Amino acid sequence: MTWVLVLGLLLNAVALPLAARRVVFLYRLISSGQPAPDRLENVTKRTGKAIGSQLTEVLGQRRLLKWSIPGAAHAFVMYAFLILASVYLEAYMALLLQDPSAGFLVFNAWGPLGFLQDLIGVLCLVGLAIFTVIRVKEAPARLGRKSRFKGSHTGGAWLVLFMIFNVIWTMFLFRGASSALGNLNYGKWAFASYAVGKALGGPTDSHAVEVLEGIGLLLHIGVMLVFLIIVLNSKHLHIFIAPLNVMFKRPDGPLALGALKPLMSDGKALTLDDVEDMDEDTKLGIGAIEDFTWKGLLDMASCTECGRCQSQCPAWNTEKPLSPKMLIMGLRDHAFAKAPYLLADEEGRTGLEPQVMAEVERPLVGETEGEAWHPTGGAVIDTDVLWSCVTCGACVNQCPVDIEHVDHIVDMRRYQVLIESSFPSELNGLFKGLESKGNPWNMSPNMRLDWAQGMDVKVVGEDVEDLDEVDWLFWIGCAGAYEDRAKKTVRAVAELLDLADVSFAVLGKGETCTGDSARRAGNEFLFQQLATQNVEVLTEAKAKKVVSTCPHCFNTLKNEYKELGIELEVVHHTQLLNRLVREGRLTPVADHAGPKQKVTYHDPCYLGRHNQVYTPPRELLEVIPSTEFTEMERSGERSFCCGAGGARMWMEERIGERINENRTREAVETGADQIAVGCPFCRVMLSDGLTNMQSKEEAREEVEVLDVAQMLLAAVKRGETPAEATAEPGEGDDERYPATAAHDGTDDPEQAPDRKGDAPEVTDPTGPLGEPEVEVADSGETASAASAASASLPAWAGLDVETILEGDDVDISEFKAKLKAELKDELLAEIKAELEGALNSDSGTSEPVEKTTSPSIADAPKAEEKPAAVEEKAPEPEPEPEPEPAAAEKAEPEAKPTTEEEKVEEKKPASSSEPPPDIDFSGSL
Repeated sequence: MTWVLVLGLLLNAVALPLAARRVVFLYRLISSGQPAPDRLENVTKRTGKAIGSQLTEVLGQRRLLKWSIPGAAHAFVMYAFLILASVYLEAYMALLLQDPSAGFLVFNAWGPLGFLQDLIGVLCLVGLAIFTVIRVKEAPARLGRKSRFKGSHTGGAWLVLFMIFNVIWTMFLFRGASSALGNLNYGKWAFASYAVGKALGGPTDSHAVEVLEGIGLLLHIGVMLVFLIIVLNSKHLHIFIAPLNVMFKRPDGPLALGALKPLMSDGKALTLDDVEDMDEDTKLGIGAIEDFTWKGLLDMASCTECGRCQSQCPAWNTEKPLSPKMLIMGLRDHAFAKAPYLLADEEGRTGLEPQVMAEVERPLVGETEGEAWHPTGGAVIDTDVLWSCVTCGACVNQCPVDIEHVDHIVDMRRYQVLIESSFPSELNGLFKGLESKGNPWNMSPNMRLDWAQGMDVKVVGEDVEDLDEVDWLFWIGCAGAYEDRAKKTVRAVAELLDLADVSFAVLGKGETCTGDSARRAGNEFLFQQLATQNVEVLTEAKAKKVVSTCPHCFNTLKNEYKELGIELEVVHHTQLLNRLVREGRLTPVADHAGPKQKVTYHDPCYLGRHNQVYTPPRELLEVIPSTEFTEMERSGERSFCCGAGGARMWMEERIGERINENRTREAVETGADQIAVGCPFCRVMLSDGLTNMQSKEEAREEVEVLDVAQMLLAAVKRGETPAEATAEPGEGDDERYPATAAHDGTDDPEQAPDRKGDAPEVTDPTGPLGEPEVEVADSGETASAASAASASLPAWAGLDVETILEGDDVDISEFKAKLKAELKDELLAEIKAELEGALNSDSGTSEPVEKTTSPSIADAPKAEEKPAAVEEKAPEPEPEPEPEPAAAEKAEPEAKPTTEEEKVEEKKPASSSEPPPDIDFSGSL
């Protein structure tokens, strides 16, 4: 049929040049980006690995199938595109040869191929039906921000679904008519086409069916050509671009997680050694769209707008303006709008249209107009969007086309910090502490070993010459050295290693911050300064095997110090402890004294997603007797961030819900008695969230946040004799700690301390407010102990209470040890009343002493001289209380709060913005 040939050729003559023009434009735009030689090497020098990623991620749909139903639907549609390409080959053969029955090799000749073509066509229709249901159920009009399609081009998505449907039905029309005329050589193998042919009739209606066959052929080819133009100009460009993006992904891992991309300029990584050679043309970070590498521009073109990243993003899910999807879409739209300027020469730029020049003048990051997440004017990316990222990696982990969101965000931060000096004011404290003291708490390096007071810990350069003499270097980290809750974790790990006969040493004052927060805040050169110092120390100490309790240190030491020339075997403490338990060197013992504790586990992002360590912490928790392990709904690689990553630990959350409170609520809703963590940052954030919930009576008072190591140590120590055992570390301590820094529960950021987890600069091993960290007995036991102690101390006669508590004349150290954990106002008043009663009794006075209200800890006068530091020791387990004499029975019960405000006040710790004066009960009088 000549008319079919003429119309077919005309369609191709119009559509194919348009498609070719768009392809050339896309190539020129993407290739205009900065060099990225490492991405080319990923293909040329690691060809096998590149092919493997194509097989697993593109053909195997590994990432998409993490969401089973939509993943299966996408697989049906994708394989339809691949397999039905053979149908288009047959269609063009029929068009050009004007013989619908023509065959070539297996095409239109081999029955199994015909069966496969029809089968995938039917499955494609099933996939389209699933996509339709998903689009309707998750429409932004119904779900608002909770819809992963919020902000996506939904109209374009519906158009594409319609076009795919047109491809399928025109295929069956053309093939059905060919089958009816006997031109489809697959016969009954092509079951769907054969059924359509039967419905259309047979040779008796040959002329009508022949015309229908020609129309079907033209429609099938025409729909494909129109669809091609739509795809090349829409988000469905990923059909062609995504396999390339997967091929050129970062060569250092399966995902753009773990190590950050180095600071690059003109295709070369910059270090401190290059600073003197920099000129005004040197690019530090990304300050304009043209500063992105060609791989960055390829990322933007690859975005499918599926919204998986958005659905998992902790910032977006807590009402903040950052959506990884919208960030990439905004950059893509800006790149396309600015393309005429980028691709023109100097002369050609003078005649560009006003809207193009307006796009050129837009800053990449700054104040925006309209919605911050979808600006209508002003900067391309809002400042709040850029600094809301916690670098948890959920977006990268979920992206089916390997877009590297976190790398792009940090590169833009680098420009803001290094070139513009524009960053959140809270980071001034972070940078100052890291520069001057080598830690974000801005505390003295001489205090790095305070956590080990009372323990026999080997220090490199003092107790051992180098690390060849021990099995492991124990990397303490800044949190372990300075943050009181983290100190409990490192002490527990050190004690467990000692119990398992594992030799280790620490660097002590030689250790400095790994630089994780500085790097993710964009201060790359500060990171390199700290890292270089650590690498020199590690090299001199002959470090090879390192264990760390902080996933941020773990990730930096393991993945990022390679850039500076040192490769270490780095394990997280849960990995090493799990190994020791499996080897029988540590044996947890059941607690038969009480009911089972229900435990849930929070996955640290830099341990889980960034380094794929999920199993060891869970195996440890499951092997601890007397516990019942339960998972949160969002766990494993879909775990929800605590909110501390990306240097957000040191910044105030001013927008939306606090991320840590969102996560804590999920943990509490499991009904867990203990929330297990494996990261000091996570512990601070979840402890603060729990404290806030308990103050609102939204969580039980007995719920606590503990590190996995503390829970294991408590279980191991149950096997010791009472004389050997000490109090379980950290038992019930977290909920009494004050909320700190940017997460102190205040709405006014001006009232918040400067640094997260700020600890007072003291040398005594007490708690964050000068409170010793030992459990206190309940009020009845304390009152009885006070009466018994007063009856046996005649030296108290004639002395007032303040003299006894502050003087050195009477030895009441045993009594005072029972009060070391926590001195609330009501408890202190009760104890003073008991002491007054004892004094009157010893001096022969029968008149009752009037009970007065004692000052709170915060109001206590500051001592002129701070006592010397003492060892922090847990108390011996107390025996069951004996029946008390009549005098003890008359002790007044502990005052109870009577109003909701008083209950909250009793629960609420003193503000951490300034440490209150200490009342020290650790010495002897």
